[in-house]
Amino acid sequence: MPLPPQVTDLSSLDLLLSVARLGSIGQAAAEHRISQPAASARLRHLERRLGLTLLHRTPRGSALTPTGALIADWARTVVDAADSFAAAVQALRVTKESRLTVAASQTVAEYLLPAWLVALRVRQPDLAVTLQAANSADVAARLLADRADLGFVEGPDLPGGLDADTVATDRLTVVVAPSHRWARRRRGITPAELAAAPLVAREAGSGTRRALESALREQGVGEFAAPVLELSSTTAIKHAVGAGSGPTVLSSLAVSTELAAGALVAVPVDGLDLRRRLRAVWPAGRQLTGPARDLHAIARRHR
Repeated sequence: MPLPPQVTDLSSLDLLLSVARLGSIGQAAAEHRISQPAASARLRHLERRLGLTLLHRTPRGSALTPTGALIADWARTVVDAADSFAAAVQALRVTKESRLTVAASQTVAEYLLPAWLVALRVRQPDLAVTLQAANSADVAARLLADRADLGFVEGPDLPGGLDADTVATDRLTVVVAPSHRWARRRRGITPAELAAAPLVAREAGSGTRRALESALREQGVGEFAAPVLELSSTTAIKHAVGAGSGPTVLSSLAVSTELAAGALVAVPVDGLDLRRRLRAVWPAGRQLTGPARDLHAIARRHR
């Protein structure tokens, strides 16, 4: 409920306590780093606000009236409580700034964040970091539930309630096992062929799957074959594809090693733009502070 109008600001009560201790408005003003006229004006305002005479002023200094002494006794309890409150808030801030929880979609969590976190660790060696790998929809949910300080997503659409900044770009790649019929084609496949193929896919809600479906819809493809497998792990998807389960679409970052070794084969798709943005996200209207701000800055520098 609202405080009564007689309750004044804490700084004026603190100034009154300094006058009581030092016996002079001038010395109290110096302690509070304000001018003597400003201190006098503040104390007069306090007296008017309370409707009481608190100080007896003389050329040799100022002394509390009996009423002023009583008010000062009560004020000391209030000011001490405010000091305790400020100390507790500062301790909470220090604790918060010594921990960082990051929620990131699989591609960012596995292939980009490790280097970013190493750079952050160099700057803040005592920082405790928790990384939560999840799909883009879950990243948004964790941020909005205040269960993460900063997020990274790879989906084409920005979830509601979040602000975002592009920190990197990526390209999706269609890959198959060397034994797959697409691996022997001299030309790329069409977007319609890709949409009609049962894929080894990420789960619904993943940024990779949503980015692929968005790119295909832009080419006028609206029907997609049901996945032959739905897996939440990039490593599991690559093993399934290598074993011949079917094609998949993954980040170029995720398949570079397998492509170089010949364990998987990239299949071009004619006329399909599979580039995408990787974005840092946080609750809308909130400013990034502390380690979250620093990690965001590091990600931007590495793009």
